[in-house]
Amino acid sequence: MAEQGNDEASPKSSENETSESAESQHGRDLRSVLVTSVLNLEKLDVDLYRGTHHWVPRSQRLFGGQIVGQALVAAAKSVSDNLFAHSLHCYFVRAGDPKVPVLYQVERTRDGRSFTVRSVKAIQHGQPILICQASFHMLQPSPLQHQFTMPTVPPPEDLLTIEEIIHLYLSKPDLAENAKQGLNKLLANEVPIEIKPVNPPHFYRLAAAEPKKLFWVRARGHIGEGNMKLHCCVAAYVSDFAFLGTALLPYPNYRAKFSASLDHAMWFHSTFRSDEWMLYECESPWAGGSRGLVQGRLWRRDGVLAASCSQEGVLRVKPVTEPSKL
Repeated sequence: MAEQGNDEASPKSSENETSESAESQHGRDLRSVLVTSVLNLEKLDVDLYRGTHHWVPRSQRLFGGQIVGQALVAAAKSVSDNLFAHSLHCYFVRAGDPKVPVLYQVERTRDGRSFTVRSVKAIQHGQPILICQASFHMLQPSPLQHQFTMPTVPPPEDLLTIEEIIHLYLSKPDLAENAKQGLNKLLANEVPIEIKPVNPPHFYRLAAAEPKKLFWVRARGHIGEGNMKLHCCVAAYVSDFAFLGTALLPYPNYRAKFSASLDHAMWFHSTFRSDEWMLYECESPWAGGSRGLVQGRLWRRDGVLAASCSQEGVLRVKPVTEPSKL
């Protein structure tokens, strides 16, 4: 990966600034925390890196998307600047410990003329917690080009963020105290990405829904142009957020008592900016055997398919024993 100090976009001239909308000025003066800490690695030796800045979700386990993103950062640092990630395949083999750093050991599996493969082990307490293989290639033109059509949805400017939706719930005068506490915990759990659901689900899932969801997503803060490797690493982080929960949408009478990602795959199709709004289309074609399969597509605003994802995870559930407090 190119040095992260080189991925800043050049500042625009002052005469252009007055005509820019608030949306286009997103994060102008604030570099994304995904760049400065969450996906930042310390080099210890050749092909050996350490990650120390962890975003810890409510599960108190390391967030799988961060480990995938950091593993891709480590792999990308070992390839030349003219090579770009086109796919990654990961297995989560142990739960991560948020209290200790993660070591990333890169193996240079193959250097070919067009394609290069790297294997990465994420290690804690002397044991791998994730095994990742990433493939990079030189961009090559081809007459073979097709893609699905992007879903027609409202633009992100017309939708509310997750935080704004939570504040609407909290403004209800008859909201039960335990519901307030739960929603305030969600607000306190700051994440380095912004999300705007297209069809916001009820937070307490009162009715069965199709196992599909759509939401706009982007990194908080500014990343800039000129470093596709870094944008792919951020997209790998984003791709795991709220992904597996898609498989639970048809089952309002059950809650997850334990869930964990088993494997995660991603394919990068086109250039994109992860600090600009992208539509994440998620669906679950199958669930069974205490597992769920989810698939996703990341779309650029102009309708170009940027990336595809797939993941299987453990989903152990329990019946809901109490009615909603709303």
